[in-house]
Amino acid sequence: MLEKPSDRKRLRRIEGLLIDLDGVLYVGEEVIDGAPKAVARIKEAGIPIRFVTNTTTRSRPILHEWAERLGLPIEVHEIINAPRAAAGYLRSIGNPRCRFVVSDDVLEEFEGIPQDDSHPEIIVIGDIGDRWDYELLSELFAAIVDGAKLVALHKGRYYQGSEGLVLDIGGFVAALEYAAGTVATVIGKPSAPFFHAAAADMGLTPSRTAMVGDDIESDVGGAQKAGLAGILVKTGKYRSHLAAASSVRPDAVVPSIADVPGLLGV
Repeated sequence: MLEKPSDRKRLRRIEGLLIDLDGVLYVGEEVIDGAPKAVARIKEAGIPIRFVTNTTTRSRPILHEWAERLGLPIEVHEIINAPRAAAGYLRSIGNPRCRFVVSDDVLEEFEGIPQDDSHPEIIVIGDIGDRWDYELLSELFAAIVDGAKLVALHKGRYYQGSEGLVLDIGGFVAALEYAAGTVATVIGKPSAPFFHAAAADMGLTPSRTAMVGDDIESDVGGAQKAGLAGILVKTGKYRSHLAAASSVRPDAVVPSIADVPGLLGV
């Protein structure tokens, strides 16, 4: 896997960063070495940051509390998660009746949106851990066949767990798409509108923004397709053989977030 030619010159023109949380700043309860200092250094240089995550088991306030506990200099307004983006999308289309297949902790993100588990207009899927089973999938399939639309907070294939890579919700979303003959509206990474909204939240265009992530496909590849630069870190879910097999060519590959300030010349 090679970086793009002249990528470093492009990175020096970057005015804002999107940074993934899990796998880039921390893994589980362990902070990546140098992460707090790197974030502080970038902020001190006047470069705005938004922390973008597909995590659907924690609300933004809970993510903020977790970051504070780990010593990371993150403000709650800087966190943009998939549930927040999904709630904005649902409100923009008229607050349809929804069945929320999400963790209890993120339901607060959907306050004011009507919940209807019997006859939903939209099924919203997030991470529910080991609550996935055949009966639930069959219920969701039946609702989709009856006319409900499918919204996925993301379509990640796997994530880094405490003991290795773990199956993510993308597999369940794909199963429902295949069985019901439908296509889900995907809200989080690698959806281009998600990256665009996060860049706009900083007042920037995609071409002046870079994404820092540990997933070469969803983080880096998704960002590049949306017009952003993509920086891959070798932490979290990064695996050298998966990166080598990918067609995605990051604008830069670095050992960790600690090396990102140097890329930007700060």
